[in-house]
Amino acid sequence: QVQLVESGGGLVQAGGSLRLSCAASGRPFSIYGMGWFRQAPGKERGFVAAISWGGGRTYYADSVKGRFTISRDNAKNMVYLQMNSLKPEDTAVYYCAFQKSPYYSGDYYDERQYDYWGQGTQVTVSS
Repeated sequence: QVQLVESGGGLVQAGGSLRLSCAASGRPFSIYGMGWFRQAPGKERGFVAAISWGGGRTYYADSVKGRFTISRDNAKNMVYLQMNSLKPEDTAVYYCAFQKSPYYSGDYYDERQYDYWGQGTQVTVSS
């Protein structure tokens, strides 16, 4: 079955960095786009970043642009989120997700285009 397992979360001071990892299985990884989303306490889950199936296109929420970098390693079935210059408002549970359709070229920001989700990893940024 399809499985996504996130890791790398933790507690960090403002201005620090973390690298999240997501291990994927159960699908031919290299033909599916991947996304990262996050949910802060009392808020709805929202888009953070996404990467196309080949890795050539990346997309970011305005709030993280210039600070976060998404990447993937198709040989290892892994997707990463490098987070720099972290702020307290980045505190949330972070989820990786598989897109529904292979070779997708539509709206990467739309959560409805993702069908499998990991269990999430907590990121806490202290001020």
